[in-house]
Amino acid sequence: MAVSMQVDIVSAEGELFSGKAEMLFAQAADGEVGIMPHHTQFLSSLKPGTVRVVSGDEEDHFYISGGIIEIQPSVVTVLADTAIRAADIDEAEANAAKQRAEEAMDSAKTETDIARAQVELAEAVAQIQAVTKLRDRLHKTGLA
Repeated sequence: MAVSMQVDIVSAEGELFSGKAEMLFAQAADGEVGIMPHHTQFLSSLKPGTVRVVSGDEEDHFYISGGIIEIQPSVVTVLADTAIRAADIDEAEANAAKQRAEEAMDSAKTETDIARAQVELAEAVAQIQAVTKLRDRLHKTGLA
């Protein structure tokens, strides 16, 4: 049996995932991190992006809008501002949100408007990337 760690992904809406995994990938503040069991303790903020949980041949993809990751030797906890299973993301709505954010950036008049539009654009792009990664994974495994 492979060595595993407990992974919990939670947001304000509730627990999204709780289970054993061999690896986890996330977009930390300084870049993507890959976590395996017995990883050194680590605490970081998370950027909007995909969290990928690998357990054997199974892979779960989640979009998070940001948050914090806490790593202990046998437990990884992702505390997300917002978290959605990639399979539950409405790709058309994510593309529409991206378009709205781009338009908001073009018409922004203040630094606050620009910053708000940049955050909305980053979140929409991260959702689209999560859906794309999941779709690519499903095509590779023949499940799509």
